[in-house]
Amino acid sequence: MNAPAASADVRRANLSLVLRHIEAHGPCARTEIAAATGLAHASVTAMVADLAERGLVRETGAGAPGGRGRPRRLLRVVHGRVWTVAVQVTHDMIRLRATDLSGATVHTEDTPHGAPFGDPGPVAREIGSTVARAVEQAGGAHLGLVVIAVPGAVINGKVGHAIGLGWRTTDLTALVAAQLPHVDCPIEVVNEANMAALAEYHALTAEGATHPDTVVYVTAHAGVGGCLLIGGRVHHGSHGMAGEVGHVPVSLDGPPCRCGSRGCLNTYLRLQALTRAAGIPEGTGGPAPAAARAELNRRLRAGDERARAALDTAGHALGAALLAVASVTDAGEAILGGHLADWAPWLMPGIDARLIGRRTAIEHVRFAVSTGVLGADATLAGVVHVGREQVLAMPAGVPMYTSMTMPTLPEAGA
Repeated sequence: MNAPAASADVRRANLSLVLRHIEAHGPCARTEIAAATGLAHASVTAMVADLAERGLVRETGAGAPGGRGRPRRLLRVVHGRVWTVAVQVTHDMIRLRATDLSGATVHTEDTPHGAPFGDPGPVAREIGSTVARAVEQAGGAHLGLVVIAVPGAVINGKVGHAIGLGWRTTDLTALVAAQLPHVDCPIEVVNEANMAALAEYHALTAEGATHPDTVVYVTAHAGVGGCLLIGGRVHHGSHGMAGEVGHVPVSLDGPPCRCGSRGCLNTYLRLQALTRAAGIPEGTGGPAPAAARAELNRRLRAGDERARAALDTAGHALGAALLAVASVTDAGEAILGGHLADWAPWLMPGIDARLIGRRTAIEHVRFAVSTGVLGADATLAGVVHVGREQVLAMPAGVPMYTSMTMPTLPEAGA
């Protein structure tokens, strides 16, 4: 039998319930909140007073009375009261987006980190610097959460193994916190592919797509990342590494991979492998990967045979990996994200060639391949969503004002 929730837990949950209702339906009155949430009117009044003291809601005029009596006092969320900071670490950049409670971007910065392969120290220092600059811009807003997305498995809050960065087990949270001694807010590290998968899943849903219970997401930048979604939620597995499609072996005697195996999907699908197979000079794919992608795109659209052959081979490798994942997980859909979505026209023939046997042999089994719509911004979109949801879930983490003077805060998107 489950133990009853402590009163403090109930209060925190009710604060979140009231705040979420005002965010979704405001401006609205206390009576409307009570009717919609099932809370007693007195409880709603107490919750609203608490949220107002934290600067999260305020009255915004009066509405017509619902019946007899005084006009209703309408409430809205003060979006500018709390900022969350989303950070994405790539092999060469720190990408930062600060957003308010509406999800609107209020500060942005993309900075090269210049870290040598295998050294997380410069990355942590650059994250600290970019977050500190965001804090300076926040003014009277409270910094609610910093979420850092990395291209590697996250196990028990630590980066377990970021092969593309050359990191072994790394406590990135502690390294970043040491750079921000005056920033008093939680810092969380997450996997970048998981965040991108959630963002693409919901973006496609918003466009009218329906998804099967189990979905695999695959993306490719400097390396290949993946995620397994079950019921729209990230499935982490036993060690936080579920969905790491990039290290599914697709050839027994294929090229060596940094993970220690051979013939992994990563050795066929990552950017450097594609540019090499397409005959693009190595220098273009090293210090300037954006230039390498642009050149590969140019050659593909110009009908360059070697570039198209490279994508066809990669498509066969990706199809083999998806077939393996579908066989083990019974996934019904794959979402191609990042640059894979752009390259889908050249990847799909190889993918279909690998899947056609299974589709023919088992007629009732369907495995769809969809393309993402968010491009390179998918990871940050997912991190922003997760950060905002955590603040809405824990409004008690926002401090009370200690002064009677309410600071002027920017509205959403201002």
